[in-house]
Amino acid sequence: MSRRDRELEAGARAHFEDPDYYAVTYAKRKDDVAYYTQVASKHDAMLEYGIGSGRIAIPVARSGVSVWGVDRSRPMLRDLRARLAREPAALRARVTARAGDMRRVRLKRRFTLAICPFNTVLHLYTRQDLEAWLARVREHLSPRGELVLDASMPILEDLADEPGTAYTMRPFVHPSAGLVNYREVFDYDRVRQILFVSMCFEPTSKERQSFMVPLAHRQFFPRELEALLHYNGFETTAVYGDFQRGPLVQSSDVMVWHARRRRG
Repeated sequence: MSRRDRELEAGARAHFEDPDYYAVTYAKRKDDVAYYTQVASKHDAMLEYGIGSGRIAIPVARSGVSVWGVDRSRPMLRDLRARLAREPAALRARVTARAGDMRRVRLKRRFTLAICPFNTVLHLYTRQDLEAWLARVREHLSPRGELVLDASMPILEDLADEPGTAYTMRPFVHPSAGLVNYREVFDYDRVRQILFVSMCFEPTSKERQSFMVPLAHRQFFPRELEALLHYNGFETTAVYGDFQRGPLVQSSDVMVWHARRRRG
């Protein structure tokens, strides 16, 4: 295994091994939760790829919709179980989570809606990875069933940076490390179209050691993603540039894709 392959494997997992930090970091991210809850309201049940600790699944289940989820991060799934234990029994009964690889898991049932929120698709690093996953999605969707996913728009300025370019952020309180100085170091692999991010934490307390958490995100450009969906059995029905259904424009931070399983 090459150095890059090792970095890729670490970058696919490490960010999700600390559910407490993940929860604190994205506690204010609410727009996508409201969006997916509204989308799911038209369905009795949905399948979520990347269910994690239930950031989206639990609010959707509160609205009365059953959620089946897939995730390969066992720490996040343990956190999901702990969060569900604090919820009413009726809600717990509406959430089913399965540990496994989204490219391979088969649940032996179909859904009218599948979602893949918050950059989960960016952990599919090759065309073969994406096509294997889309094949599973097609298997799990009923005829004309809908797939909704969101992913970050590639930021060309970040991708053009020289390897090792660092961005210093404001210090913050880490749930286990206390007050930390924080910076991100970017390294874009232009051949694989993967952005490697090193998240560097430097505790202000001398009793704690600095540490780094790697993250790796495949960069999908809009027309590339449209083509991949098309050639793998989906027709795009809508693309938005935010969670208020605004158009996808040059300055958009996110792409929100709606696609249906094609006939035939």
